[in-house]
Order: sequence, then structure tokens, then C-alpha cells
Amino acid sequence: RLITGFFIGCLMRADVVDRNGKLLATSLKTSSLYANSKVVIDPAESARKLVTVLSDLDVKALEAKLSSGKGFVWLSRHLTPTKQAEIIRLGIPGLYFQKDERRVYPHGNLLSHLIGFTDIDNKGIAGIERYFDEQLRTENEPLKVSVDLRVQHVLRDELVRGVEKFEAQGAAGIVMDVKTGEVIAMASLPDFDPHRVGDNSQHPEAFFNRTTLGTYEMGSSLKIVNTALALDSGTARMHDEYDVTVPLQIGRFRITDYHASDHWMNVAEIFVKSSNIGSAKLALDAGAEVQKAYFKALGLLEPVRLELPELGNPLLPKNWSKVTTITASYGYGISVTPLQLVRAVAGIVNKGIMLQPTLLVSKGGETDKGKVRVVSEETSDKMRKLLHMVVADGTGRKASVKGYQVGGKTGTANQTSDGKYKKGQNNTSFISAFPMQDPQYVLFIMVDRPQGIKETYGYNAGGWNAAPIAGNVIRKAAPILSVRPVRENKKDGASPMLLNVSIRK
Repeated sequence: RLITGFFIGCLMRADVVDRNGKLLATSLKTSSLYANSKVVIDPAESARKLVTVLSDLDVKALEAKLSSGKGFVWLSRHLTPTKQAEIIRLGIPGLYFQKDERRVYPHGNLLSHLIGFTDIDNKGIAGIERYFDEQLRTENEPLKVSVDLRVQHVLRDELVRGVEKFEAQGAAGIVMDVKTGEVIAMASLPDFDPHRVGDNSQHPEAFFNRTTLGTYEMGSSLKIVNTALALDSGTARMHDEYDVTVPLQIGRFRITDYHASDHWMNVAEIFVKSSNIGSAKLALDAGAEVQKAYFKALGLLEPVRLELPELGNPLLPKNWSKVTTITASYGYGISVTPLQLVRAVAGIVNKGIMLQPTLLVSKGGETDKGKVRVVSEETSDKMRKLLHMVVADGTGRKASVKGYQVGGKTGTANQTSDGKYKKGQNNTSFISAFPMQDPQYVLFIMVDRPQGIKETYGYNAGGWNAAPIAGNVIRKAAPILSVRPVRENKKDGASPMLLNVSIRK
């Protein structure tokens, strides 16, 4: 007759819930089948009977286990009650069941890189599951994370649509609360089904978290840092003008602008029109030491801390040379993670106060965790206005959302292959904040190798793909986040987001 036995297990792995208590990960009670092969009478016959119920098992491999002479061998894990009952009816001696549990993710791919997954023994292998493994195994209370499931749906859905529309290879996005450092949503495409991590049908690239592990040259998005450091250090004022009509030659390097200018530009124009030449001259005036000091203060020279094991190291030049000073000013020669950039920009727009990112719900609203001043409040105010001008009248126009005073900066960087930049193979991004009169959230969107399509007139720069994706996310997520729309009044310069500086067409 069939002998059944149960081991008394410890506490079931605790649930993971979002900031509103919605279930993100849980454990279900199951049974697993094992054998004492010393008790099995006829291994061959027993194996043939078992595969009639467990058709996924190989009869020869099963026979080998049942004739191994071992007192304990696993046969099948996490059986359904129906399968368990069918095996019992077979009446095979030497088979036993052990109480077990299986980790379940109700939303499938939606949070795969963030929540991660466990192995067959319910040990955390990636993401939050790994970082909080001991806590989840030893405590009863659900782990509440900062993510808002509703915003996560919006972010991932728009990234999926963007990848399909622009025929891209992948995408990534982050929404972060600038007042608390809480990560509200985070997605990386391609993603994976956490229930099928051993399935060969899932591409290895799907397990790579672009938002926290991947490092990228951000292109013009880093001009936010470059302009902020120039204004904050006092090496440039908003009305100061620079000659951008002639390419800048530094040794064998020739710095040009995508759209050549026939006139000198002030600092505001350099930022809004995204002049590489102007950005380089701002950086040279500030100097390498000042530039490096601000990059360090903004957390761009070291890994950012977050409650995830998958965190990337920035890629930095060995020597911070004059060439580095120039190329870093417009986002080349230094590679950072999207989360690093999000944290830095959040600090710049948040009255100059930067916070430590977190995946846990902050208690009592604003937090002092990792709080540090990175620029003055005056510089922050100027940068917010400049960022709003980029969306109102610059390369970020397609991210504009009526009523929410969006600000942001596009970024387009050529990808490298065999140490060389590949023209047309772009990594595009858009980093934005809203509402700009008092920023509550920063949103980052990145698109991997988008293609120029008919709607974009063949162009594939960030303003044509990452920016409109960002606009769609803000349009849908802002009401969910209880961000009230405001009436934007630009008449007679009445808008507080207008700068008293000329921007020539």
C-alpha cells in the first residue's frame, strides 16, 4: 500500500504587497512527491505507472531514481491536489508526500524585474525576493513596497506600446517621488514570466534589469547636470553668451551641433536648443575639478543604493581629462544607470535637495533618509524653468501634457559596437518632472534602438519616441497620483515658469 508522510515546515514565505496593500507575491500550499527507493518493490513498473500521471517525467530517469538505493529522492515538486490524489490511487509503495509551498506572482511579467523570483525551494534568487529573503522567510507580516500597482500598469503598458510602435529592441522606465525618494514604478523590457524562469523559451536578455543594472551614455539628458553645475558654481549666468557658430576643435576631436547656429547663444538657449558646443564651453569654464565634484555630489560616480541586488557600477574614464570634461558635458564618455540619473535630476528640481531612492514606503511623508543638498534653491528654481521651456518650446514638446506643466530633457546617444559608435543605432531617453511649479515626481523613459517611422518622418532621436511615451505616462498616471492639473497662463509673462531671458528662434 502507499505510505504517505509529511514534514512539519516553518512559516510560509510572507506576502509582498504594493503601497495600497495590493498583492504582488504570495505563497500557496502544495505537496511534493519523493521516494524511499529502498522500499520500492518494482522500480520499472512503478516508473511506468507514475508517468501516466506525471507525463512530464522521463520514465528511464524515474526508474533510475527508484532503483538508486537511496532513502530520499525527489520525484516531483509542487503537485496540485488532483495530481496528488491520482498518485495515491496508483497504490505504489515507497512514495511519500511532503508539505511544500509555491511562490505565485498574480501579475506575471508586470513586476518581474522589481519583485524578482524564488527557486524551487522558495529561496529568493533575484529582485526584492532576494534582497529581503531572510525577512520574507522569518516574518509573518506582508512586506509593503513603495510601488503603486496602478502606475506600474501605466508605465509598462506605454513602454510596450512604444517598443512596438518604434520597432525598438527594448525600453525602460522609472517613476520616483522627489519628496520621499520612493520608487513608484519601475519597468524594464524585455521582461519575463517569474513562474517560468527555467523555461528556455525566455530570452536571457529578458532577465537583465536595464533600470538599475544597465549603464548607458545618456546623451543630452546629462546637460541638466552640466547646466546646473555651471549656474550653481557661479562660472556662468543665465544671460551670458557663448559663440556656438563655429565647431569646437580639441585635438583630434571636433564638437558640432545637430542644428548649426548663426548667432551666439545665452545659457538658456544653449540648454533649450541643446547645443553641444555651448555645453562644452560651459564645462570648460567650470573646469574639470568643479565638474567632477558636482558629478560626485549628485551620485553619478558611484553605485546608487536601493533595496535590490541588481545594481550597476557607473563606467568612468581613468583620467578626468579635458576631453572628458567636454564629452561628459553632453552625456558621452561616462555611463550611468537610469536610477542614478533619476536620483540626480530629482535632487536638482527638488529645491536642490537629493534623497536616497527606496523601494519601501516612507513613514510620515517626506524623509531625511540620505538627504543632501546638491545645488542651491535658486539654481533649482532656474533649472525647473529651463526644463519647462524644453517641453514648452524645445525638443521635448511631444511630452507636453495640458495642465501639468511638464519639464524635461531629451537624450540621444549612439550605441557602441567593437569600440566604435554606430550611426543610427541610438539609445534615446527623456527625463522629466511634473508639475514643474512644485515637482512631485520624476519620470525617466529610455528606448533601445528605436527606428524612424513614417510618423516621425524617419527620425529616431529622443524627442520623437521617448518624449511622447513620457507624455502618455504622465497623462494617465498624474490623476492616479492625485496631481491636480493647473491652468497654465503664459499671457503677459504671468506664468511663474517663464524666464526673463530671450530664446531666439
